[in-house]
Amino acid sequence: METMLVRTGSRIQFVDITGQVREVIARIATKDGVAIVYVPHTTAGITINEAADPSVPEDINTALSGLVPHHRNYRHSEGNADAHIKATLVGSSVNVILSKGELVLGTWQGIFLCEFDGPRSRTVMVKILPG
Repeated sequence: METMLVRTGSRIQFVDITGQVREVIARIATKDGVAIVYVPHTTAGITINEAADPSVPEDINTALSGLVPHHRNYRHSEGNADAHIKATLVGSSVNVILSKGELVLGTWQGIFLCEFDGPRSRTVMVKILPG
C-alpha cells in the first residue's frame, strides 16, 4: 500500500489525481489485479468521472450542492454537515482494474479526490490486489 498527500485549495474542489495514482502503480511490481483508491476522511470522497472537460466536476458539485446545501438546519454543530453527507453520497473509494501495469479507465475517465470541507491536506491510499 502507498499513501499520497493531496492539498486542496478551496472548500469544495474536485482534484484529478489520476496521474498521481498512475505514478504509484508504476512503482509497484504487480501488473495485473485491482487498484483500490481510498480516502480515510469523513468529509472527502473518491470518484471516477470525466476528466477531459472541467465543467463536468463543476456540474457535479452544483448538483450535489443543490441536493445538500451548505447551510440548513443540521444538528451537527461544526458547520460541515453538508460535507459529511456529500462524502457519503460520493463514497470513500473506487476500484480500478489493472492490466499490464496500467489502470483500465475509459477514454475520458479520471480519478478524483472530492473535497467538501477544505482547504485541507488529504491522505489518499492506494492498495493493489494482485490478480
